[in-house]
Amino acid sequence: MRAYSIFSTPQGLSDDDRLARRRLLARLGLGWLGMMQVMMFAFPGYLRSESMAPDNLALLDDAIFMMNWISLVITAPVILYCAIPVWQGALTQLRRGRVGMDVPVALSIVAAFIPSVYSTWTGRGEVYFDSATMFVAFLLTARYLELCARQSVDAGANHQLVEQFRSSISGHANTLAFWFVVIQLALAFIAGATWYMHAPDRAIGIMVALLVMSCPCAMAMAVPTATAAAHACLSSQPLRAEADVQRLIQSTDKVARQNLYGSIAWHLLMTPLAALGFVQPWLAAISMLLSSLAVAANSWRLYRRHTHFMDSNWQGVPVQG
Repeated sequence: MRAYSIFSTPQGLSDDDRLARRRLLARLGLGWLGMMQVMMFAFPGYLRSESMAPDNLALLDDAIFMMNWISLVITAPVILYCAIPVWQGALTQLRRGRVGMDVPVALSIVAAFIPSVYSTWTGRGEVYFDSATMFVAFLLTARYLELCARQSVDAGANHQLVEQFRSSISGHANTLAFWFVVIQLALAFIAGATWYMHAPDRAIGIMVALLVMSCPCAMAMAVPTATAAAHACLSSQPLRAEADVQRLIQSTDKVARQNLYGSIAWHLLMTPLAALGFVQPWLAAISMLLSSLAVAANSWRLYRRHTHFMDSNWQGVPVQG
């Protein structure tokens, strides 16, 4: 029997669902391509140091100025096209008078992108296009995994139970993410104002580092990746007793909460360090990457644990005939 994969397109998928899948995959691919290119062009900025020789520093500044404009050209389609699901979700939530995950995510992307455009135009200050493209790429990855998992499942009762669980915990995750971002944004501006009074040259960098860390990318991935793993378990092992399904949902709930609260704890650990000036914006972006990878790995662990248990039982069955 062919191994199950959530990336296999189901045969009975409607044309609209196929189109949605292709569009999201195109946005995901462009987002990752843009992120990798922008991070490459941002590398000269990581090397800059005031201790360099004046001629070398002037040459490096010219290179950084050119690289910033190239990064802006690459980042613009990522923000305007790839992030369309984020903008649409945020606008829809605001029209309905409620705040979901897309609203704070959209605010975080704007907070990283707009100051970078201004710095590029004026030729002064730091840019954070690498962080902005990273936000989009990570979020689209989580959404594509969730979409593939949901499209690959049937309408069976077991999958419906997982969907009911997802709906129940997503509201809690959205509320936590909203208040997390609100507090982080407030801390970023307070820290920036405090540093501006004592060391104006460091105020912007510290504030932007906190703004970068305010994006709840790992929190946004917490529930989708866990439920995607649960759907994958059910689809690869469709014949399950009710007790096994309930055990899987309990494990999914545990993993989702580990992802959610673990990502919050990581941000809370890094925030004081960033406020004190020990975390540069690029390091804040890397810390966000590490927390997102940890969330994905924890959800993958859920899938491997449950499928390994079933495989062990299968191998223990004697062959007849």
